Amino acid sequence: MSVQIPERASAVVIGGGVIGSSVTYHLAKLGWNDVVQLERNQFSCGTTWHAAGLVGTMRANESQARLCEYSMAVLTELEAETGQSTGFKQVGSLSIAHSEARFEELKRVAAMNNAFGVTRVDIITPDEIKALYPYLETGDLLGGSWVEQDGTASPVDVTQAFVKGARGRGALCLEGVRVTGISRDNGRVTGVITDQGEIKADTVVNCGGLWGREIGRMAGVNVPLHACEHYYAHTEKLDDLPANLPVMRDHDKCAYYREDAGSLLVGAFEPNAVPWGQNGVPLDFAFEELEGHLDEQFMPVLENAMYRVPMLQDVGWRSFFCGPESFTPDDQFHMGEAPELKNFYVACGLNSVGVQTSGGLGRALADWMHLGHAPMDLWGNDIRRMFPFQSTQKYIQHRVTETLGLLYDNHYPYKQMETSRNLRHSPLHEKLVAHNACFGEAAGWERPNWFAPEGVTPEYEYSFGKQNWFEHCAAEHRAAREKVVLFDQSSFSKYLVQGRDACRVLQRVSSADVDVAPGRMVYTHWLNERGGIEADLTVTRIAEDEFWVISGAAQTIKDLHWLKTNIAEGEFCCVSDITNAWAMLGVMGPDSRALVSETVDHDFTTENFSFGDFHAVELGMSRAYAARVSYVGELGWEFYIPVDQARHAFDTLWENGQSHGLTLAGMHALNSCRLEKKFVHYGHDVADHDTPLECGMGFVCAYDKEIAFVGRDAMLQQKESRSFMNKRLVQFL
Repeated sequence: MSVQIPERASAVVIGGGVIGSSVTYHLAKLGWNDVVQLERNQFSCGTTWHAAGLVGTMRANESQARLCEYSMAVLTELEAETGQSTGFKQVGSLSIAHSEARFEELKRVAAMNNAFGVTRVDIITPDEIKALYPYLETGDLLGGSWVEQDGTASPVDVTQAFVKGARGRGALCLEGVRVTGISRDNGRVTGVITDQGEIKADTVVNCGGLWGREIGRMAGVNVPLHACEHYYAHTEKLDDLPANLPVMRDHDKCAYYREDAGSLLVGAFEPNAVPWGQNGVPLDFAFEELEGHLDEQFMPVLENAMYRVPMLQDVGWRSFFCGPESFTPDDQFHMGEAPELKNFYVACGLNSVGVQTSGGLGRALADWMHLGHAPMDLWGNDIRRMFPFQSTQKYIQHRVTETLGLLYDNHYPYKQMETSRNLRHSPLHEKLVAHNACFGEAAGWERPNWFAPEGVTPEYEYSFGKQNWFEHCAAEHRAAREKVVLFDQSSFSKYLVQGRDACRVLQRVSSADVDVAPGRMVYTHWLNERGGIEADLTVTRIAEDEFWVISGAAQTIKDLHWLKTNIAEGEFCCVSDITNAWAMLGVMGPDSRALVSETVDHDFTTENFSFGDFHAVELGMSRAYAARVSYVGELGWEFYIPVDQARHAFDTLWENGQSHGLTLAGMHALNSCRLEKKFVHYGHDVADHDTPLECGMGFVCAYDKEIAFVGRDAMLQQKESRSFMNKRLVQFL
């Protein structure tokens, strides 16, 4: 069927599910009146049509809670604006606990969300649970949580309301138009190619849902997500079932319950999910069910449900449903501008929270596109947190078998992923294994988080109290403060910046003055125009036209994108990721000078190796660089060694260190030491909506350097007005 498409648009939104429709609506609401939305089949035909429609506001961080808060509000506003029902019913939601760990989690989540001020979460007793949900077996329950303002909605109706609202504001929302390619030129998106012709566009948004990864590949953009089987069942119509029955979640048994048109819907978040679409999602897939694996995947959940809600033992079942839904490597949805292609945005991989997040996500992404930056701290969802290896078929299809169930798992501190591991290794990995390291994963790296003493198994035993590694980490921490320890920091990101204009570029991007003599390291921030912190790192001048930048393991893609984006046209500056070429060892503690002086052919006295110095050295038979810098707050040096010589360097330090009481220390000890010193960590302590002044780190800003840094004007304005006093990062020990 032929569909008339325009020749040009300010923005093309790919995808007609609830997310694509929300983005289209909110762009139109901002005045983008020539927005085009393209749906290959019919609106909501992929995942949206079979979503359960749960609407809640209790989330893991404040930004996501704010997104859900707006999502709930817009459901009512849409009905008033368009006359299209969204099916929204504010019936409340109940979560139950029949284990001490679950009850502790519910209390923690309640306290955190009450602090956000978005919603009110009450901790309630088994008797109160019974009063709210009389069908429940409550004899073995410890308690639960109750959110009165939560509810349910009709996903298809919500989508139609967004579409109607978008059309009413001038957007062109089309069905039956399939995108077959993405046009691009000189690193910028220029339009889309469809089965009906080409549309030139300044901006393109990938809201492709199940097809999001494939659409990303059309554009050369990394969008790691994969579909999994997802299940629910409907009872026959139950005459006495109240329409205002609360949503009920039994996380420990992977189940949720909601009233749906007079029947009870029982759904599952299976802990060992089955991936689907390993060979790609069929192009003609629409409003379809999957055969699934009901006996293995869903029946155990249903059997538990019959105990928890005894009346289910005596009712008939109208349907058993299995449909595909897309999940991501870290159970967080993707959004933001792709680092590979300017003006190509992503909003997909919703991990079963699409409907409840749709309004807030749509508005946030529209604001992001309109303003040119995220409207709030959304680093946890920024597509730049993802690495290319996370889109490989084997990695993503194995990882999503785990992430589907994470939403209902207990969220213990430092809980590690179990799937798709052992991909990125330090050159010292086998040596660390031999020393009884317990590894955690960050950005695909296997990193030693703590070391088990002889006779102790290096495995986590999770809890909300002091976990089994606590005392071992404490010993490592004390050794760093009192003696000397060795950290493997090879996972830290390392970039080589070189060229005629390298210094000029880094001076403009860095808040501190990095135009220093070769052999000096400078701690600095990279700021945005609003003064917000985009990166927290060090810059070292190796030569007149050559610099090293050292940053966190998870920030590689974001840092490189930010730096390359800030190289002006005509400037000669080359940026390379050299992370995998250099190992990095930290020798830290009051006895570190004695150890390195004995081991390394160099003078480490303060007169000849002051703080921030960076020198070429000989470490045993290996060539290396040494920097006097410390992320733990103690005297120490970082050594950068070519990967092929790292094992020898480690052995040399370890052997010579025994007479100095050298011990190995892991990332947990590094973290506790830097917290004790109030050294910030990007993404946890600071992000792009925090300024150095608000963090008590104004010392990183060189206001008077010849080349003004990005964000200087905003920082001066904040400094003069003292508005930074409205928000402060403080530390309690």
